[in-house]
Amino acid sequence: MFDALNVAGAWMGIIAAVGGGLLIGLERERHKGQGPRRSLAGVRTFTIAALAGALARSTAQPLLVAAGALLVVVLTLIAYRRDRSGDPGATTEVALFLTYVLGVVAFDRPALSAGAAVIVTALLASRRGLHRFARETLTEGELGDGLLFCGAWLVVLPLLPARETPWLAGVSPRRLWSLVILFMGLQAGGYVALRAAGPRLGLALSGFAGGFVSSTATIAAMGLRARAEPSRRTACVAGALSSTVATMVLMAIVVVAVDPASLRACAPSLLAGTAAAIAGVLLSLRGNFGSDAEIARGRAFNLLHALTFAAALSALTAGMAFLRNHVGGWAVAVSTALAGFFDVHAAAASALSLAASGGAPRAGMLTAVLLALSTNTISKIVAALATGGTAYGLRVLAGLLAVLGALWAPLVWR
Repeated sequence: MFDALNVAGAWMGIIAAVGGGLLIGLERERHKGQGPRRSLAGVRTFTIAALAGALARSTAQPLLVAAGALLVVVLTLIAYRRDRSGDPGATTEVALFLTYVLGVVAFDRPALSAGAAVIVTALLASRRGLHRFARETLTEGELGDGLLFCGAWLVVLPLLPARETPWLAGVSPRRLWSLVILFMGLQAGGYVALRAAGPRLGLALSGFAGGFVSSTATIAAMGLRARAEPSRRTACVAGALSSTVATMVLMAIVVVAVDPASLRACAPSLLAGTAAAIAGVLLSLRGNFGSDAEIARGRAFNLLHALTFAAALSALTAGMAFLRNHVGGWAVAVSTALAGFFDVHAAAASALSLAASGGAPRAGMLTAVLLALSTNTISKIVAALATGGTAYGLRVLAGLLAVLGALWAPLVWR
């Protein structure tokens, strides 16, 4: 029985190796060409290379596996030196060696090898799209933003201590930096959505993306555009209210990231506010949409805003902890409301951080969050009226008041 299981497992590995070699080989055969300028290998060579790797591994002889890999490397180097196609790339040669490696892996881990073969084939098949994206679509600034984001996530974050520190009011540096990365990622996601959708939904999507950076600033920018281009006022209102949708979404994510236990209390208000904001956007889009709005290429996220958010969060959390210890629990709500004029998410996150660390009762967290959203709404209304004029400002005012009423309604009716 044991031998039968071993034989069945061995055959599964061989089948996975042959299947992976066939899959990669079929893709390479389509780009092999004909005549003396044809490439190194096609479907048969790739399949045989994968099968050779599996059979070499089945002998349990490491030297034989290494000898097979060396032979594949030598053959690919010879073929590369003799290549007359004029293409300096070595994709096929590298793919052949990788196919042999996948054959070796398939004998012990057929599922892993098969999945990797699918990924390799997809990468090979998407050559033109990837080249176009790298050379034409992706800008130098966007590439730099991507590297910066990866560095902040994969390099800086693991180096930060996870333990809570007194000078951050019991909040760990890793949690704070995680929020910064979260903000950067959400901003970049909104930017990618804006680029992918094109100009038809330009103002609405740019407002939604801008809401992850600063909803107040987005409403002001939309107001300036509405004043300069009155024909697009309706689309600008939609963009302004779309930024409020982003505010609601980001607030929900902040609650989950900082203090998940408070989500149950905050969810009804956030859902109601989001629904009201979406309704305002849909009503605004019934007019002139401004489909020819220009979408300028820029940066994927605002690093200065992300760092400012981290600094504000640290200072506000420490200040709230001090007020809590020396004044009383009411200070948390008051300080959160005042901070909401400047940064609603940092203010709410500070209050939630205190609740997560036991520095403040969770019973008052919903009130503190709603107060921050209320004062932030006042800032948005002032920005709309000051930049966009009466026609724009009053429409944004009506939408924001509807959202504010929806936010407080679950708490009032409780």
